[in-house]
Amino acid sequence: MHAPAKYVEKGLSWLANGLWYAIQPLYRIAPNPSITPAWSDKPLLKSREKFRPPLGVPRETTSLCPTCTREARQAVVDSKAGPELFTEHHAAEIPAQIIERDGKILMVKDCPRHGHFEDVLSTDPAFFRQMEELDPGTDIPVHGPEGMHAHGLSALRYGRGTVLTVDLTNRCNMMCDPCFTDANQVGFVHELEWEEIKGILDRAAAKKPHRQMSVQFSGGEPTLSKHFLKAVAYCIEIGFRSVQAATNGIEFAKDPEFCRKAREAGLRFVYLQFDGIGNAANQHRHVPNLFDVKLRAIENLHSAGVDIVPVTTIVNGINNEQVGRIVEFALDNPKKISFLSFQPVSFTGRDEEISDERRAAQRYTMADLAHDIKRQTGIGEPLRDWFPISMMTTFADSADLLHGPGAEWGQVNCACHPDCGSGMAVMIDKETKERAPVSSFLDARTMVKDLAIINDASRGRALSVFGMAVSLLRNYNSFNTPSRFRLTDLYKKFDKAFGATGRNYGRVGKGRTIDDVKQRRGDSWMFLFVAGMWFQDLWTYDFRRTHQCSIPYGTQEGEISFCAYNTGVGWRQIVEKRHQTATLAQWYDKEGRHQIYTGGHSVPLSSSDHSLVVAPDALSAGRQTDLDLAGVAKTAREEKLRAREHVGK
Repeated sequence: MHAPAKYVEKGLSWLANGLWYAIQPLYRIAPNPSITPAWSDKPLLKSREKFRPPLGVPRETTSLCPTCTREARQAVVDSKAGPELFTEHHAAEIPAQIIERDGKILMVKDCPRHGHFEDVLSTDPAFFRQMEELDPGTDIPVHGPEGMHAHGLSALRYGRGTVLTVDLTNRCNMMCDPCFTDANQVGFVHELEWEEIKGILDRAAAKKPHRQMSVQFSGGEPTLSKHFLKAVAYCIEIGFRSVQAATNGIEFAKDPEFCRKAREAGLRFVYLQFDGIGNAANQHRHVPNLFDVKLRAIENLHSAGVDIVPVTTIVNGINNEQVGRIVEFALDNPKKISFLSFQPVSFTGRDEEISDERRAAQRYTMADLAHDIKRQTGIGEPLRDWFPISMMTTFADSADLLHGPGAEWGQVNCACHPDCGSGMAVMIDKETKERAPVSSFLDARTMVKDLAIINDASRGRALSVFGMAVSLLRNYNSFNTPSRFRLTDLYKKFDKAFGATGRNYGRVGKGRTIDDVKQRRGDSWMFLFVAGMWFQDLWTYDFRRTHQCSIPYGTQEGEISFCAYNTGVGWRQIVEKRHQTATLAQWYDKEGRHQIYTGGHSVPLSSSDHSLVVAPDALSAGRQTDLDLAGVAKTAREEKLRAREHVGK
């Protein structure tokens, strides 16, 4: 038996459904031309005008030969060839097919010199197909300054981007495996000077479309840069509203005052490396008290007013058993965790020369993630509750329409390829912790279709808000929500995210104070987004995904797709070597050595106290031993040691 208010809301939903069909002529007959906002030189796209890459199975694409790529890249790094080897001569590019075989989606390809390669893209063909079918198409084509995207077939072609990553340094205070940057191991230091940082940010802010992005400082470990706080503050000064740091959390765990300074500079989010619950689950990072470090970092950052996003690199056989425990950790702490980011391992950096045996054993896909969360927590139906992250672009289009032609910045818009990432949303009562997948009470798929009709009509703010409100209500099922959740809560959540009414929920960006932080945290409901981003590597590389990257790197040589920078062509190695700051010897002589926590050395903490809820059974669980039992090496270092022992015998 539902509360009386639930029946009232159900009745309103039925009325809204009828009203929706009655008002269709307002939006379908003679739609207005799209507006050209101040932040773009081109008009907003109608849904029919959006670019859609070739999708479906089977299909053909362009990929890379893993061996040819490494050889060609090394030639450029060693100055035996120039970048035009990739940008003009298409080194290492080979055709590939995406097919279904034996209940899996595979990429298969053949190199004339190095033979056959294949790998798994999905362990659930139905899930893979559904993510592609739900893709609404991409954002405005890239139209930035000349030379900003001059990277051959790797170049960005579509979309404004969501996160701009800037690596402040390649130094790190840990020695992790896996590590896609191969930090501390390349033999030189690449650390941006202030004018270089400023130049990258100025170019990003000047680019058309003039878009809001979350500027993410990364590395290495970004907090090791002497310019970290200054760089955060400069982002806010030039108009970016969201600044984040991708970090292992050590410096934040050690010093609450550093957390306060970071928030005052403008740091809004910390993307915190978080591989599992308990120190045993983090043993592969070789820091005995690493989980204590994570908890202390969360405590310090939250108290200072910085929001935390745990980021988990999932390696099959190493920590895939932790997926459910991490989700439950977030559900148990809804006042402190609002987003989870899972990243199935990409075999690059230290793992780029991985053996076929270890690669097959450790491969993990987005379908694995969706099913593991369901199996380990009971939450989320993969084919009902999961959607491609690109589906959010329709909501961003609505926000752009509501903000009008005079807006100086475009909405954050994640128009990536549907194979790049997917996720689900869970609504949680912060007090009782009762929760429900949002898709269980809101038909987001139908709503996206409704919004596309409203967006295409371009009727102006009043009619657009009216249509959106009707669509939200007609797609809402009050019987499936958490018991205390009300329709008004749903409207407030959407208004807070997209600014439909202009109501103040706590300022973000310039002038943000701790009071603004508290105001934004003050509502009773947490909208927990559980997302997965599956970065490519040389075995799964698809250039069509690269063209739509929503999380590019800002570098000394323009903005480069995340996967083209870290994997694929591997522009990171080329850019960092061409712009290296110093050799290790030169750096150590001038700056001294920095502390590296590895080899069983704990991080010194003034306190390990925290107020987080941690499930005792998850905390006491031992490390995962699947690979040990299978006799498969866990890391690149272990694999190399085994190879040497074999040669010795």
